[in-house]
Amino acid sequence: MASGRPDAAAREAERNLELRKRLREVEAAILGRTPESSPEPSLERVRRIMELLGDPQRSFPVIHLTGTNGKTTTTRTIERIVRETGLSTGRFTSPHLHNVRERIALNGRSIDPERFIATYDDVLPYVELIDNEAREAGEPTTTYFEILVVMAYAAFADAPVDVAIVEVGLGGEWDATNVADGQVAVVTPVSLDHTRLLGSTVEEITLEKRGIIKPGSITVVGEQEPAVDELIAERVAEVGGAAKRETIDFEVLERDQAVGGQQLTVQGLAATYPELYVPLFGEHQAHNVATAVAAAEAFLGGGEQPLDIDLLRAALADLDSPGRLEIVRRSPTVLVDGAHNAAGIRALRNAMSDSFNFARLVGVLAIFADKDADDMLSTLEPVLDHVVITRNSSHRSMQPAALGAIAVEIFGEERVDIVPNLPDAIDRAAELSDEGGVAGGVLATGSIQTAADVRALLGVTDS
Repeated sequence: MASGRPDAAAREAERNLELRKRLREVEAAILGRTPESSPEPSLERVRRIMELLGDPQRSFPVIHLTGTNGKTTTTRTIERIVRETGLSTGRFTSPHLHNVRERIALNGRSIDPERFIATYDDVLPYVELIDNEAREAGEPTTTYFEILVVMAYAAFADAPVDVAIVEVGLGGEWDATNVADGQVAVVTPVSLDHTRLLGSTVEEITLEKRGIIKPGSITVVGEQEPAVDELIAERVAEVGGAAKRETIDFEVLERDQAVGGQQLTVQGLAATYPELYVPLFGEHQAHNVATAVAAAEAFLGGGEQPLDIDLLRAALADLDSPGRLEIVRRSPTVLVDGAHNAAGIRALRNAMSDSFNFARLVGVLAIFADKDADDMLSTLEPVLDHVVITRNSSHRSMQPAALGAIAVEIFGEERVDIVPNLPDAIDRAAELSDEGGVAGGVLATGSIQTAADVRALLGVTDS
């Protein structure tokens, strides 16, 4: 008698094929909308869709994060701490490195393809209803980022989750995520970035970002410029909330280098937490962790109850932050970092000096055309022995010849190679780093896309 197993295997293979096909269709449909680099400054579309869905974002508490740098790492850290306590979590971050499903995570794992497709199918009729109304009125339709926010909130409600930790996409006041009201608002360091959309000064940018601070919330504020601090305090007072500020209410007390990361002592809102091993590099990451600890305290006990030290240590030891000063290969050591603005590049430069000791460090640099490449390259010059100028896979990437000309002005012609093809650029950088012997290293940076492309080329696609 013939076994039924081959038929079962064939049916499973056919099902998987159909699933992958449908997933590609859904991803293409989402990607075909207005891109997140061109957002529409309005919450009206998302609010209307959420109302039609029954306001799923109201069915769970939210920890909401904004800032310029450190948002994603801080979001992931808060989520990991809260999850360690036994709560079920939703996490929303952006941008993604390799797969759009990374942005929506349930209990620390990217939403699976079946749930992603089902969520899209569930929300699409409501999205199309609002889009049709918008077209009739001659107004913009739902964007790429907006539909992902709608899907995230719907998936979190359906799971259901005990808490959602949500990173804004851009700004705060009119960011699509702001249809939810955060019980805890977190503001990581604010600096200049996306000035075309958010404003040309840190004050203008802060006015936009502080819009996530809602009545009665606790606001956890990372270390800021005085003008930023003042504007955040003004908003907190307006809405009748409470602010907890780094260096005043919480801080990093001690920081020591450790194998594969660093060891910290953090003064939180409710207790001091010693001997915290964190597998992340750089002083900026220590501050991100301290901010995350304070945010977790604010959510779990109003900032008045200490976290269990063993649970906290376990959570932090399990941390990762893909694409953020991440080692993706050894021999030679290749690091990737998504720094893409002046403040991020400064933090990267300081971390390289602080946490690594390469005899020779070669940079692989691909930067978006709308960024201040001159400032970014000048900042990195002291820590790079040589640079290989290239481009990443985004259409926004600066042409290598133009970026190379800037690099030659800063580094000198003898320290610059221009290799337009990224795989060849990585190979060339590895060759150049070998001139330093076993202590040579390669640093690929300039944008999140650059970090993602190098990760993929080296076979690292988990995130």
